[in-house]
Order: sequence, then C-alpha cells, then structure tokens
Amino acid sequence: MTKLSVNINKIATIRNARGGDIPNVKHAAIACEKFGADGITVHPRPDERHIRYADVYDIAPIITTEFNIEGYPSKDFMDMVIDVKPAQVTLVPDPPHVLTSNNGWDTINHQALLREVIAELKMAGIRSSIFLNPDTNLVEAAKTAGADRIELYTEMYASTYEKDKTAAIKDYLATANLAHEMGLGINAGHDLNRDNLAFFCKQIPYLAEVSIGHALISDALYLGLENTVNLYKNCLSQ
Repeated sequence: MTKLSVNINKIATIRNARGGDIPNVKHAAIACEKFGADGITVHPRPDERHIRYADVYDIAPIITTEFNIEGYPSKDFMDMVIDVKPAQVTLVPDPPHVLTSNNGWDTINHQALLREVIAELKMAGIRSSIFLNPDTNLVEAAKTAGADRIELYTEMYASTYEKDKTAAIKDYLATANLAHEMGLGINAGHDLNRDNLAFFCKQIPYLAEVSIGHALISDALYLGLENTVNLYKNCLSQ
C-alpha cells in the first residue's frame, strides 16, 4: 500500500505565530507515527518561517518510521541532511522568497547540479527524490542524475480534479509510467486531500509514498489528528 508521510510544517507555523513551544513539533511527530503515519516530512526554509533547522535535529532521533526532509540543496541544507541522515531527501527547486513549493525541477538544465547533489546523498546512504512536474521529457534526465525516486508535484492535478479527473491525471499517469519503466520510485505531494487522493492512488498503483501536510493538518483541526491520519490511510487503501 502507498505510504503516508505527514508533513508537520503547519504545526510549526502555528507555533511560530505565537512564539514559545506550543504546539510542539516533536510531540506532533510522535503522535502522527502513533496514529499510523508511515513517515514524517519537514521542509525547512532559509528564513525558518515554519520548521527550523533546530527542529530537524530535535525530531530526527525520535522518528521510528521514515524521515523525509525536503528543500533546496543549498550548502547549509546539504550540511544538515548529511549530518542528520534521514531516510530520504526530496530536492525541491524553491527559492527563499516563495510562499510554498510551486514548481518541479528542470532536470535537463539543472543536470550538473542534481548529479553533484545526489552523488553526495548516495555517499551518505540517503535515498534521493526529485520534485518533478508531470512531464515525460524530464524523466530520463532525473534518472541520469542518479535519483532513486521522483516526487510528482500534484498542484495541477488537484486544481483540475473536480472539473475533469480523467484529464487531470493524464500527464501524471504518463510520467509515472515512464519513470516506473526506468526503475524510478514514485512519490507524490502538494494539495492532495481526502477528495482527490484515492483516485490518484488508484490510477498509479505503484505509488510508493504521498507527502501531505496542509490539507491533513487543516482537517485535523475539525476531526482530530488520530481520526484524520486514519482517514487519509483509508484513502490510500481504497
């Protein structure tokens, strides 16, 4: 079954809005795992507007499932992940000023950078994943860069799902099929929620992992964290 990695950035956003340590991101990570999450995701940014680098070091020792760290491979980021050694690093091409991740890698024009970064991750024994738009033209370059997986950037799917779900999944399915044929693992994330998740997984049965934060944490405000994690797990098992 596709694994659920819970992105706890929004927990840190709430904490940072008030200062102090409530809600506690370490306790949130422990609770998500206890309630059935298969992994924990964080995405520290240079301005530390939600997850901080210190949080990454606090969380890493207590993770009993899989720890996935997302981010742009700056020197500071790479130094941190090599030190922490999470199960997976997801490389995201987001500059410091963006509100949230809004594009995948151009794996052709950034081939040299990706090769260098992924080689460093491999030396440290860390699985690598490249954040990718649903574009078959970019898959081969992701493979030649040395990536273990791609993470499909699903904002475009989510924004068109209600109008025409068959059209919405088309490019994702083609990209995932090609990646699968090339031996790349398939992850997905961004704007996936309880309405669109089951269909996405059903169409891409070899989907290894989804990373979900904003929608899941928002649902948890109304439904409770334990219930929400289980509802998302149920979507993945349909």
